[in-house]
Amino acid sequence: MAQILVIYYTQSGNTEKMAQAIAEGIEKEGVQYQLKKVQDAKPDDLLKADGILIGSPTYYGSMAFQIKELLDQSVKFHSKLDGKAGGAFSSSANIGGGNETTILDILNAMLIHGMIIQGDPSGDHYGPVAIGSPDARASKQCVRFGQRFAKLVKKTNP
Repeated sequence: MAQILVIYYTQSGNTEKMAQAIAEGIEKEGVQYQLKKVQDAKPDDLLKADGILIGSPTYYGSMAFQIKELLDQSVKFHSKLDGKAGGAFSSSANIGGGNETTILDILNAMLIHGMIIQGDPSGDHYGPVAIGSPDARASKQCVRFGQRFAKLVKKTNP
């Protein structure tokens, strides 16, 4: 059975709330998942998952250094994540806080690994974003993202 790993860093709890809403969407599709704070994740964990989602607060328009450190350590697995599904989500302090640039930074690393990234033509195009604590709109986008991602993982791991 397919397995999704949701890794996130949170300081205020906002990104963690997003991860939990994403997990709700994954659950609706009947796919197994594991939520892990980045400090509890090891680069080897990436190899065990069929799909990997990474969430980070936005700091100066980019990901938290804890997420960057994990991605930097994943270099030793170059080409071993090829074909796995990937996605990202982010929270920031304000509307111009850099959510999309944070998501794109994470997705860039995933693309270099050869991972499969799916956009969303109707929702948050690159991945879910929240301004502060996820409101009803952001929470709905997270659940939608989790469902869509779980469907992608099922397609890529029949």
